[in-house]
Amino acid sequence: MAALPVMATKPAKTPMEVWKDPNCGCCKDWIEIMEKSGFDVKVHEVGNSAVRAKLGLPAQYGSCHTALVGGYVVEGHVPAADVRKLLQEKPKALGITAPGMPVGSPGMDGPEYGGRKDPYDVLLITKNLMGNNVSARVFTSYR
Repeated sequence: MAALPVMATKPAKTPMEVWKDPNCGCCKDWIEIMEKSGFDVKVHEVGNSAVRAKLGLPAQYGSCHTALVGGYVVEGHVPAADVRKLLQEKPKALGITAPGMPVGSPGMDGPEYGGRKDPYDVLLITKNLMGNNVSARVFTSYR
């Protein structure tokens, strides 16, 4: 009996949807990083303010793009490792965010920034039990 060759299979990519402005280059860079990190990204070039509000993330935690992955909101230039950590730990949360557009974060680290890396935090956003408010705590800190 001839030995059958062992077929190497790649793990399935994790589906992710992203809403962004069609003219935003840093969002495009972040999406490329996510794709290289094993995410299968579907992009909606319609802006992200409406979907961010619909998903329940207050504007003060906003950034230039909003993603939905595994039932979680991922807002802004969050590193892929933090998205993986979120999906692995599965906390009771709305999601994670890197508010604003921190220089040095994924997608905001191109040559035009000259190697500059500003400190920033990725925040875990949870819904409060009473009311429609949310709470934030540091999920990962980059210094």
